[in-house]
Amino acid sequence: MPRTTTVESPGCPPLRALAFDVLGLVKVVEARGKQGGVPSVVERWGEPEPRSCVLAASIDDRKREPMLAVARKCGKIELLNPLNGDTRVVISDAIDTKAEDDPVIGLHLFRRERTEERSRSCTLLSCTTKGNAVMRSFEVTDSPEDSVANSTTNKWNVCAAGSVLCCKVDESENYAAVGGKGVELNIWDLDKCSKMWTAKSPPKNNLGIFTPTWFTSATFLCKDDHRKVVAGTNSHQVRLYDSSAQRRPVLSFDFRETPIKAVTEDIDGHTVYVGNGSGDLASFDMRTGKLLGCFLGKCSGSIRYISRHLDFPVIASCGLDSYLRLWDVKSRQLLSAVFLKQHLNCVLFDSGFADEELVQNARDVPEIEAQSQRVDETRLGDEEGTLPVKRKKKKKKTHKEGRDRKTSSKENDGSEKLNHKKKIKRVKTVASEDDVL
Repeated sequence: MPRTTTVESPGCPPLRALAFDVLGLVKVVEARGKQGGVPSVVERWGEPEPRSCVLAASIDDRKREPMLAVARKCGKIELLNPLNGDTRVVISDAIDTKAEDDPVIGLHLFRRERTEERSRSCTLLSCTTKGNAVMRSFEVTDSPEDSVANSTTNKWNVCAAGSVLCCKVDESENYAAVGGKGVELNIWDLDKCSKMWTAKSPPKNNLGIFTPTWFTSATFLCKDDHRKVVAGTNSHQVRLYDSSAQRRPVLSFDFRETPIKAVTEDIDGHTVYVGNGSGDLASFDMRTGKLLGCFLGKCSGSIRYISRHLDFPVIASCGLDSYLRLWDVKSRQLLSAVFLKQHLNCVLFDSGFADEELVQNARDVPEIEAQSQRVDETRLGDEEGTLPVKRKKKKKKTHKEGRDRKTSSKENDGSEKLNHKKKIKRVKTVASEDDVL
């Protein structure tokens, strides 16, 4: 069984993550409330095969008919059911050339809202290292062969030379950012399949040395603005580009001494998480370029992918050390690490996952409230049979009434003392008269 290490922390929230390794296996890791928030491997899909290495993955975790797209080293693209791992569609002719010469480097499964008539339709975008981009639209049927036969494709090339190493689609799914080795960062309009902006290389430094173009990762900074793109380079630089301002980066800074391998944006719209080839993970504020902090607990291998959970303040990282690590965003502490035996290339969160215990508790709340309401009604019915006894309210004493009572009590005490003295005097007089007689 895979080893799991934990640290002194409150534990992971209920979540579900899918990890993809170099042998083509998909491992499902879940953390539930009844387990104390400790994640563990609950399922494993596929058979170990080096040619089935997962190069890229994308998930559409909607509640109705979710889908998972996986691009493999052999050139196949598979659509799976993320709940049980069943294969829905297999695209064997994903690329025209040999898979080893032109592997898939970017994959995106569109999450656009569909109508009821086309609820089973899917749109898939794939991009290879040589810049061959293909957008497919097809209907998911019970037979995988019929789904592929009824598909429509649109092909174009995103670069004339160089190797594409990163391809990212924005939140609106209308634009894509592409970059790589010898390929300047550029933004494409997916509806028109046309290039709308291209970056420009930074100028030479003080020594007259020109930095070669080598982008390793890219992401859109804000989900509502496709003009701002954050990119990581092989020269350990993190750059912020604004297509509405200029072609050169508006902000650039170095992070350690090894190439940047993964960049992921936060849901706040100005924070990014950066991982490099030496296992360092940190967060930056892209408004100022300030380092917010490094995550505690250094990874022992290169970080290849970072994923942010949509609902919980948790990120997941994976890489060549074969560990899936879960981090707390606020404290930047390690929540848990699961050893998965093989090198990992990608990790995705299933935001549609719900813990059974929490769901059961949520279902029990209305029943408990209804039961308490019934108990209150029975108590009221029992109380209606007996007439309630009215009690007189005590009047609050005012300051004047208290003072009058004190004076009256003093007067009464004085009169009692005077009467007592008169009685004693009478007794004495009577006694003296008796003595005389």
